[in-house]
Amino acid sequence: MNPTSAIEQSQTALGIELGSTRIKAVLIGPNHAPLASGSHAWENRYENGIWTYPLEEVWTGLQETIRALKADVQNRYNLRLNKVGAMGLSAMMHGYLAFDANGNLLVPFRTWRNTITGQAAAELTELFQFNIPQRWSIAHLYQAILNAETHINHISHLTTLAGYVHSKLSGQNVLGIGEASGMFPIDSTRNDYNQHMLSLFDEKLAQRSIPWRLRDILPRVLLAGQPGGTLTQEGAQLLDPTGELQPGIPLCPPEGDAGTGMVATNSIAARTGNVSAGTSVFAMVVMEKPLSKVYPEIDLVTTPTGKPVAMVHSNNCTSDLNAWVGLFHEFTQTLGIQITEETLYETLYRLALSADPDAGGLLAYNYVSGEHITHIEEGRPLLVRTPDSRFTLANFMRTHLFASLSALKIGMEILLEQEKVQLERIFGHGGFFKTPEVGQRIMAAALGVPVSTLSTAGEGGAWGMALLAAYMHNKNSTETLETYLNERVFSGEQALTISPDPTDVQGFAAFIQRYKRGLEIEKIAAETLK
Repeated sequence: MNPTSAIEQSQTALGIELGSTRIKAVLIGPNHAPLASGSHAWENRYENGIWTYPLEEVWTGLQETIRALKADVQNRYNLRLNKVGAMGLSAMMHGYLAFDANGNLLVPFRTWRNTITGQAAAELTELFQFNIPQRWSIAHLYQAILNAETHINHISHLTTLAGYVHSKLSGQNVLGIGEASGMFPIDSTRNDYNQHMLSLFDEKLAQRSIPWRLRDILPRVLLAGQPGGTLTQEGAQLLDPTGELQPGIPLCPPEGDAGTGMVATNSIAARTGNVSAGTSVFAMVVMEKPLSKVYPEIDLVTTPTGKPVAMVHSNNCTSDLNAWVGLFHEFTQTLGIQITEETLYETLYRLALSADPDAGGLLAYNYVSGEHITHIEEGRPLLVRTPDSRFTLANFMRTHLFASLSALKIGMEILLEQEKVQLERIFGHGGFFKTPEVGQRIMAAALGVPVSTLSTAGEGGAWGMALLAAYMHNKNSTETLETYLNERVFSGEQALTISPDPTDVQGFAAFIQRYKRGLEIEKIAAETLK
């Protein structure tokens, strides 16, 4: 079916993802290839000690994204987009969105980036004997309880950003299981929240005379392929105030950016893995067996089908690097040199490949926010060098690319070296891999395993979400998501794989030792630069 006919006959699926710096929508056709897209740039704010996004900007951003998507369809196919076959919503995982019975937001949205729940995370990890990271919704909730925040007794509904948007579009308070696993631990034998841990938490609530129980305020858990409701008239108006977008579109369960990354790289079977590198960086490894013990550096979440996944998540990846590239762009503009940001990125990234293998003795910490893997509570981006460091632009860029992956490397050492997890290769996606070869070489040097990218990886999580919507809409009664992806989506896809270069591996090994030794510098910077 040609694209025009597919759009006219609604043989399409739409995926929307609210990422940390960009909201993106991707429309795909029957062969799952992107037909059109739209996006909107946005940024979190640091207000009153909290990383947040105002909910008004969620909706203005979504509306601008849909407007851009419709304009792209009009420009490419001379068609007005008013209907799609199915759609799905995704967003950055975790965080805290608490509402009262009337749907009023009780406190400003607390995103995954906040590292303010240390006491709660530690107590819950001990209580559950299961690692509860600081950014998980349950950690935010319990920290608010420990802080005796006045809104606690008024909570009627707790959700994530993806769950919030989905509920406003469909009226359904549900989450895909992968997204739900970043709120509260999942029992993969039942594909639901862990009942034993729910009971333990409810005992804590009863001790404090809190009037609700946890399951009552959590979204209902759904698996990939199950229906998640339909777009209501009110929801259609929220997305497209022009009134052109029609209600009645089936919605699949909302998922998190980790789940859409797994789908977009076909990494949902055991012994597969993927790494998403952008504002934050996280590696996902589908497990064959449980870990031998609880590690605070490793989260246990699930695939969109409920399989256990070990997740190493670093809060900081390219934000500091992007800031430096922005500074260089400002410099070129000051000189009157016309160069696009895309060209500047590619030029600087490629320069890093000609640098000294260990980045010339330079050291950087890219901590815009705190970093739980290295036990840093507040971020202070730093560049450090000794008098004899080789301070060249190539080494400067290699240093910041290395720094972007260093916290991830420390977490992955546990999986690959201590737990002996087997990985044949790992798929990469996200902005870090946008310049061909560079991101892959650096990631392969850091992890010591081949790194593959797909031609579709640049479409990212929005494309992965569109695939989940298409699966729900098109699957037959017995077709698993793994089969659907292998046979219908990726059967003809060619991956570009780069194996670790021994010189790069040795260079990164020298850098990471310097990085570990220098962590005290970052701690002191956070303490002294308030």
